[in-house]
Amino acid sequence: MSLNPGDEPHDATQAAVLAFWESRFDQRSKLDDGGRAGGEARSGAHMNGVRDLVASIFVDAGMPESSIIYEPYLPGYYRARKRWDMAVEYKGSLVAALEFKSQVGSVAKNINNRFEEALGTSTDTWAAQTNNAAFGEVPPWLGYVFVLEETEETERPGRNLSSLFPVDQTFIGMSPNRRYQEMISRFVGDNVYQAGWFITTQAHEDGAVTYSEPLATATGRSFRVAVQGRVNLIRSMLD
Repeated sequence: MSLNPGDEPHDATQAAVLAFWESRFDQRSKLDDGGRAGGEARSGAHMNGVRDLVASIFVDAGMPESSIIYEPYLPGYYRARKRWDMAVEYKGSLVAALEFKSQVGSVAKNINNRFEEALGTSTDTWAAQTNNAAFGEVPPWLGYVFVLEETEETERPGRNLSSLFPVDQTFIGMSPNRRYQEMISRFVGDNVYQAGWFITTQAHEDGAVTYSEPLATATGRSFRVAVQGRVNLIRSMLD
């Protein structure tokens, strides 16, 4: 979907993506190096629009606004605790814990870090529940939301992969964009995360902003359905 300069967003996702770019541009303009070192990403504020949209999805599904907690620490197993981007707590139970990540530029340098970070965070949280019942009788529900800037680099087919033992043939020739999609697809399919949302976007030279949701199992619509199901389950047990 496309949004031209001066246009009003047609939907909440479009508004969140626009806020993503506006925040990045605003942060970049305040940096001495024009953002070349990635300071606008380190500020974290660029994902606030997406985060707030997700918070509203939980509220619309039936959670009180007071249940939304930003940047909480949650217990781990291999480490003492981990700061998540957002959690939803209701009547003493963890409704959801969510991570909001993005990648703008430097994909080849950072893609493996994103994979390892996402896998480690979920694995540690589930281990805390399995070994210590850290979240009580209600098991965790984890969500992963990712925004990727589409560039020539993200769409370029991957180089040959060498390994001491044969790699999964699925990854041969995959572009970074497709690798991210495969990662999230497997996370959700294997219940590593219980829901995902994958957005690709571009900010064009003429000021237009476009976005798409190329992974059918991780769209805004599928994410909303998953959230509604989780909220319905929690309220059926606790109300």
